[in-house]
Amino acid sequence: MLDGPSVVAALERVGITHVVWIPDSELGTWEPALRASAKLTLVRVCREGEAFTLAAGLLLGGKKPIVMVQCTGLFEAGDALRNVVHDMKLPIFFVVGVRSWYLQQKEATTDTCPIFSEPIMNAWQIQYRLLDSSHSADDLANAYLESQHADRAGAVLIAE
Repeated sequence: MLDGPSVVAALERVGITHVVWIPDSELGTWEPALRASAKLTLVRVCREGEAFTLAAGLLLGGKKPIVMVQCTGLFEAGDALRNVVHDMKLPIFFVVGVRSWYLQQKEATTDTCPIFSEPIMNAWQIQYRLLDSSHSADDLANAYLESQHADRAGAVLIAE
């Protein structure tokens, strides 16, 4: 299950120190658990591009950050993401809430966010996993660990 308490427990277990985010949609429901954690520092930013650059600074400073944004924020953060991942070659890991993913599967929405999320990840050459309701916080933690062991950026897309 991907709920706040299970996600926080998984992030703590893999040693995440900071969650840099703009809460939105499903990810926003995790905020009470994130705020309650004694091991995670929750850092709110104004723009998604700022989230990636702030996480880069934390990573360079020896911390273990994770970025959490919604799909539209992923689109907004393109230049910062490109710079951090491809120019600086930092193994930033991020979580993207893909708004309307389930509705798109039923052809019941005009929201284009789910249409473009995976092609954007492929265009930016970011290895990712799509996690839906059949996945758990352990799947998120395992994706993070794989990315870190390979010393590369990575992400999970959370179906919403």
